[in-house]
Amino acid sequence: MDEGIEPLTFWLSIIGLGTATFLIRFSFLGLLKEGVLPAILVRLLRYVPVTVLPALIAPMLLAPQPASGEINLLWVTVALLALLIGIGSKSLLATIISGMGLLWLLQWLGF
Repeated sequence: MDEGIEPLTFWLSIIGLGTATFLIRFSFLGLLKEGVLPAILVRLLRYVPVTVLPALIAPMLLAPQPASGEINLLWVTVALLALLIGIGSKSLLATIISGMGLLWLLQWLGF
């Protein structure tokens, strides 16, 4: 019978992953001289949310249940509507809020 992960293994994993995350971020931000990012890096970092959001959402939309091969049409519809709102508003926050609001509304209405 499976009793789960050993507590020592669990805590060593948490501490190790936390340390790795800190070191990765520190190597990028902590080693900067004077704590100021170069202008080109600041410009490039503006595109991070725009690239991360689709990378998080696309797998869920295109392969939510890989074994069954079914695509949830409600999620795809809401994603397309949120995309249109995002294009129109040019606001990441408005896109996220409207997308979640539309999803909850359509689910509440029984779609």
